[in-house]
Amino acid sequence: MPRSMIMCVAALLLLLIGCDPARVYEQNVDLPDGNWQIDNAPVFDFEIKDTTQRYDVSFNVRYNLQYDYYNLYLRHQLVGPDSTQLSASLHEVLLMDSKTGKPLGDGSSDIYDLQVVALDDVKFEKAGTYRIKLTQYMRRDPLPHVLSVGVRVAEAQQQ
Repeated sequence: MPRSMIMCVAALLLLLIGCDPARVYEQNVDLPDGNWQIDNAPVFDFEIKDTTQRYDVSFNVRYNLQYDYYNLYLRHQLVGPDSTQLSASLHEVLLMDSKTGKPLGDGSSDIYDLQVVALDDVKFEKAGTYRIKLTQYMRRDPLPHVLSVGVRVAEAQQQ
């Protein structure tokens, strides 16, 4: 088999492995210098077309092992297409096992990526653009060693 053919097959396999048919939206925002300022509240806009479907909304956090705590408190505010606030809540995201200190998520070396479902089985009543804002609620400002945060919206898994 020619080398170019092998490269094409390998590229196709990587593309297929990376497909995630349930994902509707995913975006991450890098935080300047790995510090999350309280007044830096990233906003994520995503479109919902299918109002019959149920969705899971997850938070993505990239952090390094110099992070001083085992958890991260963050607040979300979800606004609908008509600018009505649909939900707001404080979340505790565990970044490390509180007993062992072992980092949670996927990582190598000293950088880890964690994705946690924050809002599960959500039904969006109206088609249109929704907005979710994330604010850190720790006692430090800036909060060091949080490299990026993000949001993922995916079709909920049928059980």
